Parts: sequence; structure tokens; C-alpha cells
Amino acid sequence: MAKQELILQGFTAKTHRVAVAQLFDLPSIERVIVSVAFVNRSGTELLEKQLNEHGAKTQAFIGIRNDITSSQGARHLLDMGVSLYCVDTGSRSVLFHPKLYLVKGATHARLVIGSANLTIGGLHNNIEAGLVVELDLNNVDEKALVESIEKEFDALAKDYPEHIVPIANPTQLDALVATGRLIDEMTTSPPRPACLATSPTSDTVPRIKLKVVPLRRALIAAKKAAKPAAPAPAAKKAAHAKKAAAAPVAPLPAPGVAYELVWESKALTRRDLNIPDGTNTNSTGSISLDKGLLPADIDHRHYFREEIFPELSWRPSRTETVEEAYAKFHLVLRGISYGEFDLRIAHTKGTTSAAYKQKNAMTRLSWGPLRDYVGRDDLLGRTLALYRDKADPKRFALEID
Repeated sequence: MAKQELILQGFTAKTHRVAVAQLFDLPSIERVIVSVAFVNRSGTELLEKQLNEHGAKTQAFIGIRNDITSSQGARHLLDMGVSLYCVDTGSRSVLFHPKLYLVKGATHARLVIGSANLTIGGLHNNIEAGLVVELDLNNVDEKALVESIEKEFDALAKDYPEHIVPIANPTQLDALVATGRLIDEMTTSPPRPACLATSPTSDTVPRIKLKVVPLRRALIAAKKAAKPAAPAPAAKKAAHAKKAAAAPVAPLPAPGVAYELVWESKALTRRDLNIPDGTNTNSTGSISLDKGLLPADIDHRHYFREEIFPELSWRPSRTETVEEAYAKFHLVLRGISYGEFDLRIAHTKGTTSAAYKQKNAMTRLSWGPLRDYVGRDDLLGRTLALYRDKADPKRFALEID
């Protein structure tokens, strides 16, 4: 009888990343079949070692036209020598959704079948179920099962030539991006939860604590900041702008609006959320836009002012060394929208201060009307993601999840 093992990722310590990687421990691998609904670059990177080694023997069938599968993930599969097939059902209401990983050797085969996509969530972060099966090809029934899997996938391209698209080069992927069937990870969908609320006070469900520590997605939309410019002459003092008032709860951005994920924080602290619990923690009313999870080659001291907020109307603040601007931010907490707000951004100029030399944050986001929304213990340890609207660089979204 075939050996079987259940993975309930998150509740069990073993992840699908580990389970799928172990499939490749078979000697004399002859064939690999990967079938998933969704693929992104962060997911393919988790299996890079195995797919690089066995790409020439691997066929990957991946769903497209689903707002998730990315050109970067598909391109990475191509780069690793995988024979790639994009499955296009021609409809958003019918998804290609099977998740199956098969590795066949000379005498044995191993199979993972369940809910895990080739994404960072499917292979590691999400709660996913999967069954790992080890099959002896000397057993008639077990060999027949493997052959039936091979037969079904071998027939797909022949039976559905309009829908099973073999990909031979990156130009084909570019065409799929241009027609909206693959997404570009440099452009992300804004947080668009279906639920709209006015007060978060009744939503106190804590973040679930699983046996797997979540991995962070790659922040590939971040651009390398410009080199520091020479310090500008000190600006004259100006009257402090009136504090921006909160806008009423507004509908979510229209579907199809393109956002960039431009920054993600590390685990949020009491100082970040302005909920001090001791005399040594001050409530500043703002959060530092610091290094967070930015790539190592990005200088956060210049990144926000020069790369993320350059289109805003900057003006001197009450302090000569600080300039300020206002922008609209759509707030999403744990998948619930709370509308759009005008928030103040402050940036400390100059490159000679002790804070600058110590590589402290030079840009801060004032919580303003959001203080009551974010000043909550149940948000501690979560992360804050900052998105920018690609069509309107003066509009942003903040998501804490």
C-alpha cells in the first residue's frame, strides 16, 4: 500500500515547500509534472534548487487570467528550463485550479496533491491541506495511478489547443501581460476588500499563531533611490498648515486601478502604533518610514522623499529643517476598508545631522485622524504595507494585516 502523509500547513510544522522539495529526493528522476492555479516569483524561488536541477524534465501547467499568476513567476520557470504551459479557460468565472506535484523516478514516484499553489502563501504562509503519497512502480495499481496522471496531462494540449498554450519564450509572456492574462508583479492590485466599515473597535480577532513563521514577499517594486543631493539652502519659515480633517468613508478604488507595493514595515511596535505602555515609550503621533523590508541597496533616508512622494506639494513646516506635504491614503485593516483620509508626511532635510549619519528615518507619516484606528493592541506584531496609485502618484493605500 502506498505510503501517505497529511500536511495541514500552519497547524502542522511541515510545509508544502518542504514536502514538494522532498519529492525530488528520488533517485533517477525521469519526469516531473507541476499543476497549479497560481504562480508568482516568490513561490518559484522557494523551489529554485530543485527546478534548476530538473527543469529539463519538468512540465508546468499554470493557470492564467486569474489576477494572481505573474509574468515574473512564469519567466522564472522558463529560465530554469521548465516546459511551460499556460492554461487559459477564456473566462474569469472558470479557473484552472488543480494543485498537483508529481516526481517520477525509475522505480518509485512521489506525489503531493491538495490546495498548495506555487506561491509563497501556498508553499509556506497559508493554512493549506495536502496529501503526500509515495508510490511503488512495481505495484500494478500504484503504477496505474501514476500513468493515469501522466495520460491526463499529456492529453491536455491536444484536447484543448486553444486553451493550453505552450510558452517557448518571454515574448509570449509579454503578450499575455499586455492582454491582462498575466499580472506584472511590479504593479499590484490595491487592497480591495469587499467589506466597508466605519469603526474597527468591534473587530478584535487576533492574528492566528501557527507553527510556521510567515515568510515575507519580495518587495520588487521598490526602485533604487537617487544618490543624495547637496543640501539645499534653508527655507524660510512658513505658517503651519491646518491639520487635515478625515474624509468621510469613501468607496474602494475602482477595480482595475494599478497600485505599486512600495514599502512594507517590520513587525509593528507600540511606538509605531502610538500605544505606549511605559514611561520610556513616547507617543509621537506618527510612524517612521524606515528601512522596513526594503532591499539592501535602497537608502531609506532618500527613498521616500525622492522616489515615493516626489509629486506631492512640499512646503516648509514650523521647523526650518523639516518640510511637509499632505496626501490621500485609503486605509485597510485586516481585510476591512475604512475609507480614505488626508494625512501629513514630514521629511527632515540635510545630510549632516547626527540622525542622518546614524541612518535613522528621515521621513515620518502622521497618523492624524487614524490614531484611533491604529492605536490598538491587536495590531501589534502585524506589518504595514504602503501602496502607491500608478495612475495618480498623489494617492496611496495603507494596509495593516
